[in-house]
Amino acid sequence: MKIGEAMETLMDKVHQTPLKQSTTLNYLTNANVYLKLENLQKTGSFKLRGAMNKILSLSDQEAKRGVIAASAGNHAQGVALAASLRGIKSTIYMPRHTPLAKVAATRGYGAEAVLAGETYHESYQRAAEELHQSTSTFVHAFDDDRVIAGQGTIALEMLQQNSQLNVIFVPIGGGGLISGIALGVKANNPSIKVVGVQASGASATYQRFKGKKMKSSLPINTIADGILVKEPGIKTFPIIEKYVDDIVTVTEEEIAHAILFMLEREKMLVEGAGAAALAAILYKKAPIEQKKVGCIISGGNVDPVKMQTYLEISQSKNVSNL
Repeated sequence: MKIGEAMETLMDKVHQTPLKQSTTLNYLTNANVYLKLENLQKTGSFKLRGAMNKILSLSDQEAKRGVIAASAGNHAQGVALAASLRGIKSTIYMPRHTPLAKVAATRGYGAEAVLAGETYHESYQRAAEELHQSTSTFVHAFDDDRVIAGQGTIALEMLQQNSQLNVIFVPIGGGGLISGIALGVKANNPSIKVVGVQASGASATYQRFKGKKMKSSLPINTIADGILVKEPGIKTFPIIEKYVDDIVTVTEEEIAHAILFMLEREKMLVEGAGAAALAAILYKKAPIEQKKVGCIISGGNVDPVKMQTYLEISQSKNVSNL
């Protein structure tokens, strides 16, 4: 993966997001935690990096034919913005229950948003059918070398901002983000551990990584809709298997509490997927004491009307208030 090239390509196209510490978080975890705030990225998510890197790589001939994508929401906005900046048409298939804020933003960036299917997987199938009848280029949300390289620029930024990190926690949906970060980190400093985080209600990559038999018939569900993916990526899983040190899961209650923690303590509204890695740190799913810990806050595109739901979930079981 050409992450260094992606870094140059994206230099004036995306924000270099802050790497911020929280005194409260350090106290609660007995560690030095550094939050990589990709919720402050353009479009409110890291996904812009991969989409932009892919779309800028298209030839003029390919660009004229437009692009098609499938997305749970954040990739859609990245593709829509990148396509509009290049002046090309984009059509994006999204699950019917995608937060309204994400659908509206996608259309606001100039894309045609088509709501189809109950899950990302079903939306992807619809997009694939459409692709067979068109000459457009498919911009995959995670299973694409240039998309992975774009996401990997986060790792290079983090190491420029703090080269002393011991471990980095990364949310996993399809695996594009953690693949890029793992490749970028291990190429620069193999001693830094990379820990993936999945929601327990959508844990296909965790199950395969741990050698457990996946029950494909089981429904998947999580408030972290940005990582609500049914199966690991074809390109991404071999990278994860080779370069990621461990994968852990977090419950709905733990994710909801991490969302509320960011709102109360950091005055930031982050989405479920964006809070997943933080949940793993707050609930010490892997050894972190006395370590310098990186945490990817991957996005902030949450539907405000869901905040009451998150509050209820966080209080529904005996989840520690830390």
